Amino acid sequence: MKNSINNKYLLIVITLFVGVLLGWLIMPSANLPEQPPVHEHVESTAWVSSVYTCSMHPQIRQGEPGDCPICGMDLIPLENDSQETDPLSITMSPTAIQLADVKTMVVGKGKAEKTLRLDGKIQVDERLLFTQASHIPGRIEKLMVNFTGEYIAKGQTIALVYSPELVTSQEELLQANKIKEEQPALFNAAVAKLKNWKVSEAQVQQILTTGEVIKNFPIKANVSGYVSQKFANLGDHLAMGQALYEVSNLSKVWVLFDVYESEIPWIKTGDEVNYRVQSIPGEIFTSKIDYLDPIIDPDTRVASARISIANPDLKYKPEMFVSGVITSSITGAEEAIVVPKTAVMWTGTRSVVYVKKISSQGLSFQLREVTLGAALGTEYLIEAGLHPGEEIVVNGAFSIDAAAQLAGKPSMMNPEGGVAMSGHNHGGMEMTKVSQIEGSIGNSLTQAAKDGLIPIFDHYFKLKNALTIDDLKRSISQAEEMLNYISNIDMGSFEGNAHMEWMKYQKSLSVSLEKIGSDKSLEEVRKTFLSISDEMIGMAEKFHPFPKPLFVQHCPMADTNRGADWLSMEEKVVNPYFGKSMLTCGEVTRTIK
Repeated sequence: MKNSINNKYLLIVITLFVGVLLGWLIMPSANLPEQPPVHEHVESTAWVSSVYTCSMHPQIRQGEPGDCPICGMDLIPLENDSQETDPLSITMSPTAIQLADVKTMVVGKGKAEKTLRLDGKIQVDERLLFTQASHIPGRIEKLMVNFTGEYIAKGQTIALVYSPELVTSQEELLQANKIKEEQPALFNAAVAKLKNWKVSEAQVQQILTTGEVIKNFPIKANVSGYVSQKFANLGDHLAMGQALYEVSNLSKVWVLFDVYESEIPWIKTGDEVNYRVQSIPGEIFTSKIDYLDPIIDPDTRVASARISIANPDLKYKPEMFVSGVITSSITGAEEAIVVPKTAVMWTGTRSVVYVKKISSQGLSFQLREVTLGAALGTEYLIEAGLHPGEEIVVNGAFSIDAAAQLAGKPSMMNPEGGVAMSGHNHGGMEMTKVSQIEGSIGNSLTQAAKDGLIPIFDHYFKLKNALTIDDLKRSISQAEEMLNYISNIDMGSFEGNAHMEWMKYQKSLSVSLEKIGSDKSLEEVRKTFLSISDEMIGMAEKFHPFPKPLFVQHCPMADTNRGADWLSMEEKVVNPYFGKSMLTCGEVTRTIK
């Protein structure tokens, strides 16, 4: 019995030993693949060290994915540029380039043409303007032409004048006629005296035949035309040679266009002008400039460019408004480098573009300072800094510059480069305007977003009005109010693409408005106002939030004769860039509805 029990326990021990042995043999093979390899540990470390940023607010940096605390957009990985070899270039990830909507173009030489829009009026041809005067002194007994605009024909009697001197001369003629045979010289002298009064031969014969003097002597029209001015009235006493009427022959007329100082180099005699007359809708006329005024008006600061046109059917009437278009080129700039304005970022003291570079390390963008020439509507003439064949950024340059600032590379804000910006400090310098994506998204804008944008325009117009009256203190105050409102606008009311677009406008406007707070003079404020106006015009065209039409107005003399735009609720021009010194300088270039 005892042996049986011992054998039983021995069997159990042996069984347990065999089980453990088998488990030891099997488990290492099964568990070996579960051991973490070295490369997986490295990948985990790399993920932990990744930095995420916002495409709209590059100053935001986090160590993990999430939402931007400012705008709520998804954060994206920040590209590691440790492998960049060019210290002056900035490399962006394909995702960042796509989000920034970067577009480029290859620079080439082309014709530096500019389209000028001219305003003017129809005027009387001064070569066909006459003054009808009285040949004799006396009193006006009757006027046959009593109002301006009346037509008179050459030889027509226009007035009857009683002249005591002329009556006496006629009586002398009649007396001399009686002794004509004895004293012919006396008779001839009497006739010559009457002819000096512009008495015709027929009238002399009438006096001799009837033997009676003409008491109310007729004044005949010397030319045909329309009375443009009337200088005498019934009963007036006239001196010899005194003007009765101004007579205009309207068979030919002039069109006089106003040409600003900055536009004079673009206009020359012989240039073709396509023009419209407001009172003749639907018709476009073509003519050539035959004269350019060599003198600038000291009050309006404009010269006149003239065209002469035939007017047989009198459809052109003096003082009619005319608008013309000239496409011209600068002499000596027939082959020049021309780039879109969207490619250029301007700080007030210098202008820069971003040049696309492709190397073994990939795609990058390099900041390049350029010298601007004349403004050509939507383009700039480049005098220096670019060469044909180079590829430049024409859309999205603002986002590239923000990435360069973040990376401590040379940028518009910091031409020497340096420590990357970690906050919202912009160095007190102007930012260039946001590059705009073509097309309007106003239809997709929520009503809440439109309601939020309208007060921005109200603040802008108050700022503009303060500049028109040269009020520095009020200008700064209105800029502060505008900035406060923009800073507190509801981001959640903007959806989709509208959200991204609004973030661009908000950042650019905030930077410019912040700068006005540090501006010390009206001149500095006006320079900053130029950038603000560009953004407001772009925002109006992009979102169309304002319930009324807005007028885009242009002053060609602003911005050191480069020209500048602004928005107005009224068609009447009130210039914020010059204020009281040239309050009405400018014109309406387009209407935003």
